[in-house]
Amino acid sequence: MKINIEIECTPAEARAFMGLPDFEPMQQRALAEMERRMIESLDTFTPDSLLKLWMQPVTLNADWLQELMRRATK
Repeated sequence: MKINIEIECTPAEARAFMGLPDFEPMQQRALAEMERRMIESLDTFTPDSLLKLWMQPVTLNADWLQELMRRATK
């Protein structure tokens, strides 16, 4: 014998029905803290700072390559 039961409820209702804890207040605090930290660090992600960060290894590699070629041609 097979019995199918369909229950239509929200996730909050299902948690309450099964006696699971409600973590929504903790999740809201965690999300608010993440948002605060992201907003504080926005200055470090300006286009100028990102370009400097990304191009620094390229210039170091270009200098290294030039030095390598100079040494190879001596």
